[in-house]
Amino acid sequence: MAENKGQSRTARRQQQKKSKKSRKSNKPTWKKVLKIFLIIMLAMLVIGIGVGAYWIATAPDIDEEKLTVPFSSTLLDKNGEQFAELSAEERRTQVTYEDLPDVLIDAVTATEDARFFDHAGVDPRRVGGAILANVTDGFGSQGASTITQQVVERAFLTPDKKVSIKVQEMWLALKLEREYTKEEIMEMYLNSIFYGSQAYGVANAAETYFGKTDLNDLTLPEAAILAGLPQRPSAYNPYENPELTKERMNTVLTLMVRHGKITEEEAEEARQVEVTSLLNESKPDPTPYEAFIQQVRKEVEAKVEDANIDTDGLKIHTTIDPDAQEHVESLLANDGNSINYPENTQGAIVVLDTQSGAIEAIGGRVDTGDVSGFNYATQGKMQIGSVAKPLLAYGPAIEYNQMSTYHQINDDGPFEIDGSSPIQNYGQYHGWVSARYAVQMSLNVPAAKTIESVGYENAQTFAENLGQTFDYNLDVRDVIGGTRNHSNPMKMAGAYRAFGNEGIYNEPYAVTKVEFPDGRTIDLTPEAEPVMEDSTAYMVTDMMRSVVEDGTGSSVQIPGLDIAGKTGTTTLDGAEGSPDAWFVGYTTDYTIAAWTGGQRINENGGVSRVALTDTSLSREMFRQTMAHISEGNDTASFEKPDSVAEVKVEKGSNPPALASDYTPSEQTLTELFVKGTEPTSVSEKFDQLDAVSGLNATYNEDSNSIDVSWDYESDDDVSFDVRASVNGGDMQDLSSTEDTSMEISEVEAGAEYVIEVTASNGNLTSEPATTSVTVPGEDEEEEIDEIPSVSGLSAQYVGDGVIDVSWSYDGPSASFEVNVNGQTQTVQSQGLEVTGASPGEYTIEVTPVSSDDSEITGPPQSTSTTVPDESGGDGEGNGNGEGNGNDEGNSDEDNSGDGTPEDENEDSGDGNPEDETGDSGEEN
Repeated sequence: MAENKGQSRTARRQQQKKSKKSRKSNKPTWKKVLKIFLIIMLAMLVIGIGVGAYWIATAPDIDEEKLTVPFSSTLLDKNGEQFAELSAEERRTQVTYEDLPDVLIDAVTATEDARFFDHAGVDPRRVGGAILANVTDGFGSQGASTITQQVVERAFLTPDKKVSIKVQEMWLALKLEREYTKEEIMEMYLNSIFYGSQAYGVANAAETYFGKTDLNDLTLPEAAILAGLPQRPSAYNPYENPELTKERMNTVLTLMVRHGKITEEEAEEARQVEVTSLLNESKPDPTPYEAFIQQVRKEVEAKVEDANIDTDGLKIHTTIDPDAQEHVESLLANDGNSINYPENTQGAIVVLDTQSGAIEAIGGRVDTGDVSGFNYATQGKMQIGSVAKPLLAYGPAIEYNQMSTYHQINDDGPFEIDGSSPIQNYGQYHGWVSARYAVQMSLNVPAAKTIESVGYENAQTFAENLGQTFDYNLDVRDVIGGTRNHSNPMKMAGAYRAFGNEGIYNEPYAVTKVEFPDGRTIDLTPEAEPVMEDSTAYMVTDMMRSVVEDGTGSSVQIPGLDIAGKTGTTTLDGAEGSPDAWFVGYTTDYTIAAWTGGQRINENGGVSRVALTDTSLSREMFRQTMAHISEGNDTASFEKPDSVAEVKVEKGSNPPALASDYTPSEQTLTELFVKGTEPTSVSEKFDQLDAVSGLNATYNEDSNSIDVSWDYESDDDVSFDVRASVNGGDMQDLSSTEDTSMEISEVEAGAEYVIEVTASNGNLTSEPATTSVTVPGEDEEEEIDEIPSVSGLSAQYVGDGVIDVSWSYDGPSASFEVNVNGQTQTVQSQGLEVTGASPGEYTIEVTPVSSDDSEITGPPQSTSTTVPDESGGDGEGNGNGEGNGNDEGNSDEDNSGDGTPEDENEDSGDGNPEDETGDSGEEN
């Protein structure tokens, strides 16, 4: 204070001013922050109200027609042609609120919207819970849609999880509640929902699943099933997945208890009911391509959030080949037109495009007339047997260990497993075998040794990269497909397809893109990626070619197609037979997985595995399908990549050795190696000895034999293999001797012998030495170019209309052409009788004809004779034997035209004089 009193007034004022400024600057900053925050919030509120108002203003109008009629979705095949329309129009039965029993309404509201009858279309409590969940777990993690909101979303909006869509949904729900009663909204909801099995609306669903046309007949378990189905109609379909259906039913029953709709005792009683016992005895007729459409539905539901292909009016582009699909459906029809499936036999088949992985056809099950709609091709969980071997043993071994197709594995007996029974082959054991042979003949022990050498972690990684999943850790039995790990035809086709596509894999797909009514398009084609080296893919393929060419899959061969594939069967514990039989194979165009399984439906509706009556049917399914879809195609063969070396190795060499120039062809194998790992050393097992020298062969006339001799100068302990051919024929083994000479006895006169001598010592041989010798022949007959005439030709009438003709002949073998008054007959004898001769003059000419060559004839000789009239005159003529044909008997020219002897053999038909000397002996 003393200091202040000493200050001037001006100084005190300045000090007070500074003090006020100081106090002013010391005010807290939080007020500033709060003020700024409030301003921002106000601005955001204003902006939010504006944006919200815009979203509300742009919301669609409520269209009463859309509230009752869902949009149809169109499915297009791979060529862009429509093949199906998923529409509810022909399969809906409208009900009114009065038709709905309380048990159904209670089940639906407890499950979908417990305060449905209390809120105005939007449930603030559910909205608050959803906002909290979306903040903690991300936007879209949980919805808050009431039944009213579901109605407007399905009718007017897209399934996108956007704030704008959610605002419009709530606004339209509030509007709908103002224009319609709760009862009308419940009708809209239950009449438009899709329940699976092509059932639209609750009335159609009750009839489809339970055979009930009056909803008041529904029991509590049935109402609970219907209330739970709309969330996932395909997954909860009781025909296909009764276990999942029961789980969902139990969830609904629990919700009904929680919301006071039923007691715990009522719920527990309902839980005891078996779902299969409630189902209609006859399943609805399947729609065309049903198995494929199931896959389409599955992909759209998984890849397009909140999309409903039954009600959203989508245009879905698929990969189906209608011709292939119709074929596999016909194949599984079990109508006697293709394959006859024995009792208790199920089957499934999948066809993929090898290059792209596009699904071209799906056959989901054999038509056995039961009510199940289970799709074994995509939903099945089967043991896969030996089709696991390329995935878990040989593929990984090539990929990680660079194993060759020749790699030697000792198939020496059962593969022992600690604490368990050993793995055995079906049949004998083969000692050291190549990996190729082990695959070709599907040997179990080599496969077990291979997966053990490559490691279970590598094996599982390799298979998982090919789309396989494992519920349990791998053990050695997985390589023969006999554990609790399972697969199905879709997964197996996808995995094998990568082997035929240079190691490139993507998940099989049925949908390429989806178009929405508002013009948006979503591309669903998966990205492909390499999952193995192209060398691995080709080498596995080449080994599986051997399966088809000369192994367990030889029955699937199709002329002109380069096919690789693998068979597989499984076993039953404690019983004979195979409950599963597989064939998975591919060309460069198509990949097909075919499965058959022994399945018996029990009295309680359960399924038991039983042994198949015929394990060859899966191979026949593959063969018929591949032949059909490949017909008319120019299918390329598999092409070896540069990363693979193809070399000739000597059979039995271990480690592998190249075949030498002297390795016999039957001991030479062509095998594949990852380039850079092929053998470089040449086998010395087969070498070449020096050839024999001085080989000589001479004919020994005294013994009618050929004496053969040769020289050999070597200290080696050798023997000599002697072979010979006769007149250019095949070489025949004659002898193996340690001497340097031998005799070939009883040789053929006039034949040329080529003689070959080879030195040998165990596996070693020499080049053959060769010589030839011709055995002298017997004196050859002179070639005949002419023959003599007959001699002593005479003709004499002997009475009773008979002329006796005879002659002599001294020459080569011949027959004789006899001409009597222009009628000719050939005889082998040296005479004949002309019978039935009427009076008149007869001229007889005889010409010899060579038996070796009918073109060679001797000079003709002739004679004549006269047959007297009834007065009895004899006539006799004689030839002079000199070929002049002069007749020394009398000639009556006036009667010459009447002198033809009568032919008494009416059956001969040739009019020639009858030769009656044929049985009397011929003189030659």
